[in-house]
Amino acid sequence: MGRKTSQKMRELHRYLGFFLAGIMAVYAISGIALIFRDTELLKQETTIEKTVEPQLTISEIGPAIPIKKLEVTREEAGIYYFENGFYNSLTGETQYTKMELPYLLDKLTHFHKAKSGQPLFFLNIFFGVGLLFFVISAFWMFMRGT
Repeated sequence: MGRKTSQKMRELHRYLGFFLAGIMAVYAISGIALIFRDTELLKQETTIEKTVEPQLTISEIGPAIPIKKLEVTREEAGIYYFENGFYNSLTGETQYTKMELPYLLDKLTHFHKAKSGQPLFFLNIFFGVGLLFFVISAFWMFMRGT
């Protein structure tokens, strides 16, 4: 039974490896990109212009844009200036710059960080189970006596 089980595990390991090779490449690339998420590496500056509700208070501007931990540096004639842009409280016009990854790499990193509320989270579960199988099946990769 040992030899038969070992041979079957080797086959399953090989074929599942071929099947999951693409998703492993996606996770490898996006994982490397996520290591540098706190730097400007590979990021491009994007200017965002949008109109939000006028007459917002300073504490309401950050969530409306959305920018986490927004700090207003100065205010002149109803225009609030912050680190990378401004908010006009009279018209609701907002303009700011943001550093973003290129489109495809941004999508890959969001796929890497999927949460249960996102539509493709089951693919992350499947990939995790596949990796767990690789760990377990690796114990049958070597033939007895080697």
